[in-house]
Amino acid sequence: MLANLLGMQGIDSLVVERNTSTVGEPRAVTIDDESLRTVQATGLIANVLPHVVQGYGVHYYSWRNKVFARIEPSAMDHGFPKRNAFRQQLLVGQLRDGMRRFSGSAIWFGHELVKFHDDGEDVRLELRHDGETKHVRCDWLVACDGGRSSVREQLGIQLTGSSYDEKWLIVDLLERNSAFRHTRTYCDPVRPAIRLPGPDGTLRYEFMLHEGEDPEEMLDEARVRSWIHAREPADAQLPITRKVVYAFHARVAQRWKAGRVLLAGDAAHLTPPFAGQGMNSGVRDAANLAWKLAAVVQGRLPASLLDSYEVERKPHAWSLIQMAVRIGTFMQPKSVPAAMLTQGALKLFSIFPPVRDYVLQLKFKPKPRFFEGFFVPGHAAAAMVPAGQLLPQPRVELPGGAQLGLDDVIGSGFALLSLADADDGNVAAALAALAGTGLACRHIRVVAQRDDFLKPAGTGSTLRDCGGTLEAIIRSAGAQAVLLRPDRYVLAYLHRDDPRSTAQLLQLLRAHSTPIPQAA
Repeated sequence: MLANLLGMQGIDSLVVERNTSTVGEPRAVTIDDESLRTVQATGLIANVLPHVVQGYGVHYYSWRNKVFARIEPSAMDHGFPKRNAFRQQLLVGQLRDGMRRFSGSAIWFGHELVKFHDDGEDVRLELRHDGETKHVRCDWLVACDGGRSSVREQLGIQLTGSSYDEKWLIVDLLERNSAFRHTRTYCDPVRPAIRLPGPDGTLRYEFMLHEGEDPEEMLDEARVRSWIHAREPADAQLPITRKVVYAFHARVAQRWKAGRVLLAGDAAHLTPPFAGQGMNSGVRDAANLAWKLAAVVQGRLPASLLDSYEVERKPHAWSLIQMAVRIGTFMQPKSVPAAMLTQGALKLFSIFPPVRDYVLQLKFKPKPRFFEGFFVPGHAAAAMVPAGQLLPQPRVELPGGAQLGLDDVIGSGFALLSLADADDGNVAAALAALAGTGLACRHIRVVAQRDDFLKPAGTGSTLRDCGGTLEAIIRSAGAQAVLLRPDRYVLAYLHRDDPRSTAQLLQLLRAHSTPIPQAA
């Protein structure tokens, strides 16, 4: 994902992969709306969506095997459903093929990173391939090498977090006949389990192993099929394509950056699977890093910008880990009385519409928001989307009548969205501030939902706010314009009667305006 995002911005990258090809078996099975929005940024969304089951929910079953709660979110804040089923091996293959679009991007399969040396100017890599040694120099090394990251170990960076460590048996099946699209979660103290339908007739079961159970014995096919039969008899006859036992952890790396080396994905954080956020958190890392690496390598912003990566991403990743642990605790009652208590309480509270909506629409998921980092903090308590938070992606209309997702209109760089009645002086000052650092910024005027386009404009320079979402967000912050980072997080709001907003933006950009020489 990171290589494709860098390629979209003209940055050369090399992916070093120890295996001889991309992953062949299914791993992650849930992709959320934020990750699909990132796929959209790679330009591959049209190829990916046909292989995604969009908009599925979760039904929770009690210890009596009765449904006691349903989560079926219908909102599409970021242009896609909140929960979607996919096959990781297909997506990774599409991303691999997508790299062929970029002449400066490459993948070296069958190559293993043996060691590296960061001398402050660049990073020197020693690779092993077919018994031979190769040497490579790069500007930056991003370790996406998993939970047992050798790069993290060479850096001496420890993992911290809770002692959560449980094993689950994962079983993938083919030729599913049932058309039921939602996940079933069985909160049964006897054997907690999950049933997850996927694309193309695939199906996954997950069973929790109890303390003292031998993982090898639990892989016995007859035993596995008996567990499946207890949940859905018809599924027990389907072909099994994979059985594996995973140990799940709740861990985060102490540091995500050391010199010119950065950690991303499972190398930086390990998330239990109960919220389906492990891979999605890694995709967020890629989205955060891509535009920053591009700006630094191109010499438009200094290397200090990359210090904001951990500051921004680590708290949010940890909040999702904590959410997954809480869901896991709920899914795994230790006894029947405990199951009766927790499940009964949720069923009771769901009688109240605000509580039901909070659960049904997945509003308990931590918002994609930073509390410190590369943005201008806002002071408007009423802002629907505060600075440092991911802006929603509504549908917008172009002067010719075409309707698109917002990101398809504003492109891949910085973007300034101003209301039709915005003060041109403030807008011009903000654009000049960005231009002073060499950062390209697209300016687009937002016509209110109720208004017509007053005069023809260049393609993409004016759009209509079809649902009124953008106008509501900007006005709720008491602003006349919003400035977006390339990853679509709010960098700043501009206020007509408060020049401090523009001054703070200038101050932030000046603090990151010392250019660095572009590495060879």
